[in-house]
Amino acid sequence: MNRSLYLMNDQSTTIQKKINCKTLSISLLFIIYSFDLCMSQELGTPSIPFSPETYVAYRAENPFQIDGNIQKKEWQHAPWTNAFGDIRGGEYPAPRFETRAKMLWDDNYFYFAAQLEEQHVWATITERDAVIYMDNNFEIFIDPTGDTHHYLELEVNALGTFWDLMLTRPYRNGGRAIDAWDIKGLKIGIGIQGTLNNPSDTDSSWTVEIAIPWEVLTEVKRGVHPADGDQWRVNFSRVQWNTEIVNGHYVKIKNPNTGEDLPEDNWTWSPQGLINMHYPEMWGYVQFSDAIASTRNVDFKWNDAENYKWLLRKLYYRQVDYWSKNGHYAEESGLLNFNEIFEELFDDNHPKPHITISVLDNTYIMRLSGDHLGHNFYIRNDSKIWKTER
Repeated sequence: MNRSLYLMNDQSTTIQKKINCKTLSISLLFIIYSFDLCMSQELGTPSIPFSPETYVAYRAENPFQIDGNIQKKEWQHAPWTNAFGDIRGGEYPAPRFETRAKMLWDDNYFYFAAQLEEQHVWATITERDAVIYMDNNFEIFIDPTGDTHHYLELEVNALGTFWDLMLTRPYRNGGRAIDAWDIKGLKIGIGIQGTLNNPSDTDSSWTVEIAIPWEVLTEVKRGVHPADGDQWRVNFSRVQWNTEIVNGHYVKIKNPNTGEDLPEDNWTWSPQGLINMHYPEMWGYVQFSDAIASTRNVDFKWNDAENYKWLLRKLYYRQVDYWSKNGHYAEESGLLNFNEIFEELFDDNHPKPHITISVLDNTYIMRLSGDHLGHNFYIRNDSKIWKTER
């Protein structure tokens, strides 16, 4: 049986945000826990080379209904992403179930579709802005500016219950989750290829269809929707718990030694290189095209500026390590092995840029400059990265 659930986050929404002391307390405790957890990983650096996934998002030919049916004609010519893998990278076991996604856009919305292979589709959480990843879920992360600050997160379970929030910056940099932030005009559709919360049968998958209005996304990136050729940082994550059926109910499997639930699996489109989605520098790149998906193919165009931004990012990781060992930031590039990092990342056809490091008390800014670059590139101690015209 194919069961669809259609939700809209507008004045007629059927899932209302409940603000009460209990909910607020749980949210605050979770935020504090997440902050402490991620800050403990501050010295963690991705264990894989910089090779993010890329995707070309075509224009939708016409507006369409969001109802969870991703077999409709509007999606037929949109390409699938590569199948999701372990969040840590390809060296780890492949996921037990396949997950893929698609994207489209028009003047009003950024559209997403995902298919999550699943033998037993279940969900329990019905309260909006609860900790959705305690259920199996699908997650979207969007950084419109690519500077790793003020990015968006949306989590959805198979009931269509969602959690939308904005992060001021990564948790590792003292970032704060703005739980009260809402995606106004959000549309969500859920399709169940089987039955929901029925352990007596075997399902095949569940599907998610989402439309996010540009007027919300442009709260972060000033202006209107993207132009042809623009590139944004995007990633997807799937949380999957290990469960068993006990007395006709789904129960999370526990570690027999500790009595705690076994850790969830985290499967992503673009691998992070560590178990932490809040490294936006590792997310994939989505290039927007004005072409209708059915009319022509458009190639993704890699921007060489991203290689120089990654060079700065590697120096940022070195600064974090230097601080942990010395109690202050390095003021000379040699202390961060700048030359070695550059030679590791670039061939002889790329002139070496000039690096400037300005340290003031417990803060710094590092700048890459050079006549061949066309831009100056900057990164701060709070991980924000950006460029300016020369």
